[in-house]
Amino acid sequence: MRILITGTTGQLGRAVCPVLAHETVIPKDLPDFDLSRSGVEEEIVASRPEVIIHAGAYTDVDGAEREPEKALVVNVRGTEQVAKAAARLGAKLIYLSTDYVFDGAQHVPYREQDTPRPLNQYGLSKWQGEQAVLSSGARALIVRTAWLYGQSGNNFVQSIMRAAQEHPVLKVVDDQRGCPTHAEDLASALAVLINQDVDGILHVTNRGDCTWHEFAQAIVEEMGLAVSVLPITTRQAGRLAARPAYSVLSPDRLSSLGLILPSWRDALKQFMSAHRLSLAASK
Repeated sequence: MRILITGTTGQLGRAVCPVLAHETVIPKDLPDFDLSRSGVEEEIVASRPEVIIHAGAYTDVDGAEREPEKALVVNVRGTEQVAKAAARLGAKLIYLSTDYVFDGAQHVPYREQDTPRPLNQYGLSKWQGEQAVLSSGARALIVRTAWLYGQSGNNFVQSIMRAAQEHPVLKVVDDQRGCPTHAEDLASALAVLINQDVDGILHVTNRGDCTWHEFAQAIVEEMGLAVSVLPITTRQAGRLAARPAYSVLSPDRLSSLGLILPSWRDALKQFMSAHRLSLAASK
């Protein structure tokens, strides 16, 4: 099967390529493949993929507040080009979206049919990207995920690991709750979904939920370090972009498809174990 993947140097792209190594993978990413430029549609069509996994995106949440037009160009107009190419080819399109399409006002897990109300420019651009996919006529599945981390890239787990080695006390937000998701688990789910007749919107995260503070505590615990992790509020953190206080995604539709991902705590243990092995091998 010919599978084109955008964003192959990102943390999800790096995780999904090895999972699909038995297929013909067509990698696309910067600098040669730029979602902010014209010509993306034609380049994809020329590659003749049967499946497109569109993981490439502008993902800097605070950066999107400073340069909303750039987020729009990449996440909306770039996605429009990808979706149009998929429609022309009759290819299956899997578009990666985010829990940040929701405003966090409810207190029960968000289902696929709940109405998005983004609080920030990043979430808005991803939601508009969803609309571009749904209106394109492509055979499409929108996969919303959350709090993604992997062995590569800049993510919360890597940041906490670095900070815990440098500081005896960490201060982490405790009034935002979501679903940490290991990139390798998401990649494995995508490898299954490309062979299933599933469309529309699907929430895919590791099971369970926590706050960023609880997540940080678990990371430090796995590291075996005597580092204090103190809770702070979102206001105290002073981040530029507003974040939803509650963005837990319901796993019900995913479970109905027979896909059950590990708990976020088990996934973190697996990640840390692989990280330790990688460090040992590099010595």
